[in-house]
Amino acid sequence: MDQFVVYLRVSTAGQGRSGLGLDAQQAAVSRYLAERPGDVLETVTEVESGARGDRPALARALRRCRLSGATLVVAKLDRLSRDQGFIHGLRDAGVAFVVADMPEANTLTIGVMAAMAEYERELISERTRAGLAAAKARGVVLGGPTLDRDRNTDTGPARAERTRRARRRNEELRGVIAELRQEAEEPLTLAGIAERLNAAGYRTARGKAFGRGTVHRLLAGDLSESAA
Repeated sequence: MDQFVVYLRVSTAGQGRSGLGLDAQQAAVSRYLAERPGDVLETVTEVESGARGDRPALARALRRCRLSGATLVVAKLDRLSRDQGFIHGLRDAGVAFVVADMPEANTLTIGVMAAMAEYERELISERTRAGLAAAKARGVVLGGPTLDRDRNTDTGPARAERTRRARRRNEELRGVIAELRQEAEEPLTLAGIAERLNAAGYRTARGKAFGRGTVHRLLAGDLSESAA
C-alpha cells in the first residue's frame, strides 16, 4: 500500500487556532485520499508565510518522505510554495508529491502551475509596492529618519515634542500596515509585515530594522519613542 505524509499550512496563528483555512485543506486532502488506499504516516500543520524558505514543519515532512518513500500530499500548490525553483527542486530531488485539487497533474502541468504560482507572488509584491507608493504620495515618509535629539536641549517641552512626533509617526505606520494587509493575498504574519516594511525602506524611530516584536508593540499601541 502507498504511504502518505500530509502537509497543511496557514499564514497566521489566528488561522491556526481557529481552523480557518485548515478545514478546507484537510477536506480536499481527505477527498483525494479516500479514493487511494494507503497509510497516512503523519499530518504536519504549519503556521508560517509561504514566502519563507526555512519552514521547520515542511522540512520535517520532506525528511519523513525521503526516509520512508512516502508521497507528500498538499491541498493546493501554493500551500507548498509559490516559488518555481523550489517546486522544481523538490521534484528533481526525488520527493514525490501530489496536489489534491489537481491529482492528475503530470510533470509538465506541475511546472506550468509552479510558474503561475510564482507569477501570482510577483503580482502580490507589485500590489504591495503600489500600496506603499500611494502611502508615500499621501505624505507618509519612507526610510524612517531618526527623531532629532540634542542632549544639551533635552528639556521637558523637547521630550513632549518627541513623544508627540513618535505617536504621530506610529499612527502613520499603522496606516501603512493596514494597507499592506489589505493588499496581501492572504493574512500577513508579524514577521511578514516586518519584512515588507524593511524592504520598503521603513525604519524605527532610531533607524533600526523592524522585527516581529517591534511590529507587535506598534500594533498594540505601546511602541513608545524610547522603545522604537
